[in-house]
Amino acid sequence: MSSITDFGALQEKIAVLAGAAKYDASCATSGSGGRGGGRFGQCLPAGVCHSWTEDGRCVSLLKVLFSNVCRFDCAYCVNRASADTRRLSFSVEELVELTVQFYRRNYIEGLFLSSGIFADPDIVMEKLIATARALRREAGFAGYIHLKIIPGTGEKLIREAGLWADRLSANIELPTEKSLAALAPQKSGKVIFSAMRDVRDTSAENAEDRKRLRSAPVFAPAGQSTQLIVGASSEDDRRILSLSGALYRRFGMRRVYYSAFIPVGVNGRGLPDPRLPDLPGPPLVREHRLYQADWLLRFYHFSPEEVLDESSPFLDPHLDPKTAWALKHLDFFPIDINRAPYETLLRAPGIGAKTARRIIETRRRRALSFDTLRRMGAVLKRARYFVTCSGARLDHPDDAARIRRLLSDSDGAGLQLPLFDF
Repeated sequence: MSSITDFGALQEKIAVLAGAAKYDASCATSGSGGRGGGRFGQCLPAGVCHSWTEDGRCVSLLKVLFSNVCRFDCAYCVNRASADTRRLSFSVEELVELTVQFYRRNYIEGLFLSSGIFADPDIVMEKLIATARALRREAGFAGYIHLKIIPGTGEKLIREAGLWADRLSANIELPTEKSLAALAPQKSGKVIFSAMRDVRDTSAENAEDRKRLRSAPVFAPAGQSTQLIVGASSEDDRRILSLSGALYRRFGMRRVYYSAFIPVGVNGRGLPDPRLPDLPGPPLVREHRLYQADWLLRFYHFSPEEVLDESSPFLDPHLDPKTAWALKHLDFFPIDINRAPYETLLRAPGIGAKTARRIIETRRRRALSFDTLRRMGAVLKRARYFVTCSGARLDHPDDAARIRRLLSDSDGAGLQLPLFDF
C-alpha cells in the first residue's frame, strides 16, 4: 500500500472516510451467489457490515466513502457542505489496493462504497464504477461489492454499475418530499425514485436476457436496497411503513434499512442545526420496532395498514408489533396449531415463519403438543395466550390488558426480544 501513497496519509484517509461512511445502514450481502472468473474472493450470501446475517453468521465489509467532500448541505449528514470536518478523497488505485490487501489479510469479505457528491453526479458515479471495474478486471476480485447510486446519475451509468456490483442502493433518507425540501433541499424524491426504477427495469431486462442466453452478464444479482432515517423529521411510523411497503411493491426492493437519527453538530463545537429536532439521543427503540414491523411486511404477509392505522400511527415501544396486533384482534384467537393454515399460524405471537413451516410439515404425520411446539422453536411465553393444541390450552386470550402487562417490556427497550421470530 505504501507504493501508492504515503502510509501515514493513507491511514488518515481510512480513518476519516471509513468513519464518515458508518451512518449508512443500507449495506447487506444477502442474495448474491458470487461471480465466476475471479482469481480470489468469495461472495457469501449474508447480512450487513459488521453484523449478523439471516442465518446467524457475522460478515464484514470495507465500508468507506470515496470522498467526504460534498456540495449538498443535508441537515442530518455529518459530511454536509457546512460541516467543519477534514475533507479527504481516495484515488481509484488506493481503494483497489486497500480492498485487495484487506481481503488477503482476512479483515473483510467485500466492499461497500459510497461518496459525497463532490462534482456532477455522473462524475462521482464514474469514480465508484471505475473502482469496481478495476477490482473485477485488473485485480480479479470475485468477492462482494455494494455501490451507492449517486442521485441524478444517468441510466447508462446505473446499467454499468450493476455489471460490476452485487448490490446497488439509492437512499431515499426521508419519508416525504416536504421533509427532503426542509432538511435536504438539493435532493429530490423524484430523482431518487427514478434511479430505483432504472435498477428495477434493468434487472428485469437482464433476467429475460439470461433466460435466452445464459452467458449474458449478471446485473446486480443481490438487487437493491435503501435507507430511511428515523426521527430526523416529523413523520409517524405509519407513514414510514406505508412508504416501505410501496418500495417493496413498486421497485422490488430487497431491504429497507432504518437508521435512528443521530444528532450531529454543524461545526467543531457540535452546535445543532436549527432544522433538526432536539433529541437526547438516537431513537433506537423506534428503529428496532420498525425493523420488526418491516419483517412482518416481508415475511409474515401483513400489510402496512394492518400493522398501523389512523388511530395508532406509532409502533408500541413496549410490545413487538405482532403482539400489539394480536391484542387488538383477540377475536381472531385462539388458533389450533393442528388445523390452522400457514398464513394463520404466522399471525400468532411466538410463532415465526420457520416454526410455522415446521408445524405444517410435522402435523402431516402426527398431532402436535405444546412440548413439540416448544422443541420446534415456538416462544410459548407469548404463544400460550393465542394457540391451542387440538383443544388443549395453556391460557386464554380473554383479557388484553392482562396479557399486555405480562408481555410488555417495562423499559421499552425491546432489545431482549428475538428480532425476527416473534
